[in-house]
Amino acid sequence: MWALLALAGIAGAGSAQAADPGPADPKLGGRSIAISLADRRLYLTDPDGGTRSFPVAIGRPGVPIPVGDSSIQRKRRDPTWRPTANQRRDNPALPRAVPPGPNNPLGRFALDLGWPAIAIHGTNDPDSIGTRASGGCFRMLPADIETVFAAAEVGMPVRVVRASLGGATPELPVSRPAGTVAVAVKAAPPPLPPPPPPSLAAPVPAAAIVKPPEPPPEPPSAPVADPRCATVTAPLRRMICDVPALAFLDGRARGTQDRFLAGIADPAARAGAAYELIQDERRFHERIAALCWIRSGTEGDPAVAAAAQSCLATALDRRLNDVTERIASLRGGTRIAGRP
Repeated sequence: MWALLALAGIAGAGSAQAADPGPADPKLGGRSIAISLADRRLYLTDPDGGTRSFPVAIGRPGVPIPVGDSSIQRKRRDPTWRPTANQRRDNPALPRAVPPGPNNPLGRFALDLGWPAIAIHGTNDPDSIGTRASGGCFRMLPADIETVFAAAEVGMPVRVVRASLGGATPELPVSRPAGTVAVAVKAAPPPLPPPPPPSLAAPVPAAAIVKPPEPPPEPPSAPVADPRCATVTAPLRRMICDVPALAFLDGRARGTQDRFLAGIADPAARAGAAYELIQDERRFHERIAALCWIRSGTEGDPAVAAAAQSCLATALDRRLNDVTERIASLRGGTRIAGRP
């Protein structure tokens, strides 16, 4: 999916050669950042010696990931994302720039590092956090990047390491004041005690064990058409409505939700579950708007249409799995008892 690959990080994969973090700056007060590729976490060391960690998405397989020492070169609030010429050549549907907003793959905050086109930034695809999905940058959840952005200063040292940090941040060539010691994160809890030895009672013969019958698998839900198709004009939504294969996948997810809600007897529980599913659907629409981008007026281009349909097919197939998992979690909650 070229659209997914193009929106995975700041323009270009960047160089894997480390940049010199420069001389220490006393005003930074000992703050530093370390990123472990093995842990897929960012560690922020505060002036008081405490260390907070946050999950990140790192470069997808095959993309060079910078390793070594660098520093924060620039802070950008509400950044604009600009694909490179190569990215736009691979996916003609990409715009020249994506302004700030819900469709921007950089989110609301970006910290540019000393490596070309590499940053620590937010995302409009929170499901990718903790995976290998970016173009070389380090993605963070919206709330996490806001925290790190507020604490970061231009010149703050950043070190990227391949190995697991094992609960401690590495010693950095930082602006740490004299006499300050590098601080480790909270140690991992001790391992659980070994399980008790097996009972010495006589084993029960296998033939005597009666297994309860497994419930029959639920039949697949019939597709339910999107009632908005009669009036929708957005290019991506219009494509889902007009292409039978896409409408079928979208309808299956909608039918699965409707069947689940119809089986909840309690009105308050049904309303709560419906709200949760509506929020999930809204977030899904925001993601595909960014991942499967179509500029208005280019829908008729065969190459653009083919790329968008392929992107939508993959996203809608995943959406059906996500709806099934979401319903399973709602059924397991205390608010909704029983099964439909």
